[in-house]
Amino acid sequence: MIEIVLVDDHAVVRSGYRRLLSAEADFEVVGEAASVAEANALLQRCTPQVALVDLNLKGSSGLEAIAGMLARQPALRVLVLSMHDDAGHLAQALKAGAHGYLSKCSEPEEVIIAIRGVMAGRRMLSRDMQALAPLDSEDGVHGLKPREFELLRLLVHGESVQDIASQMHLSPKTVLNYLTLIRQKLNAENDFKLMHLAARSGLVDFGMPLMA
Repeated sequence: MIEIVLVDDHAVVRSGYRRLLSAEADFEVVGEAASVAEANALLQRCTPQVALVDLNLKGSSGLEAIAGMLARQPALRVLVLSMHDDAGHLAQALKAGAHGYLSKCSEPEEVIIAIRGVMAGRRMLSRDMQALAPLDSEDGVHGLKPREFELLRLLVHGESVQDIASQMHLSPKTVLNYLTLIRQKLNAENDFKLMHLAARSGLVDFGMPLMA
């Protein structure tokens, strides 16, 4: 049996995945989690072969969940299932250790195939993500560390420093220090330039093309 855990903050989504996977004779869902803390606690109770992980979780980022889960169980195969279908999130998920990435627009059959693929040691990407697979370059937003990337994502989606601090369990001063470091890494002198770079990387859509 291939034992699988589901890490998604929506119970109805987890229920749908459970029904889909339970139809496969050699798949067994052995646990569910809605947050990073729950995912870490779950892996203290079981040793699954595969984790299906969303990137939007209660209280923190799925990127942190991936890193934490793999630190506890290095043999775990992590497959991301996310609403984010941009190159930035894909690059960060792979950097965090994910073995595959599917957008939530993927057909159910793709999820089944991807689970079997990561179990066989292959990197699995859904059709709509294959063209976005990162090259070796660490330039721009792709070069940020997962926590820096998540902080930038929250900023460009309109979260205040205080809100970011609360969601990421940091002090406001630490958030400001991270923002300074991010601006230095991206050579962005202000938040407008950060927004521009984030949009070019697919993190936010202003509804119009941006000039290079």
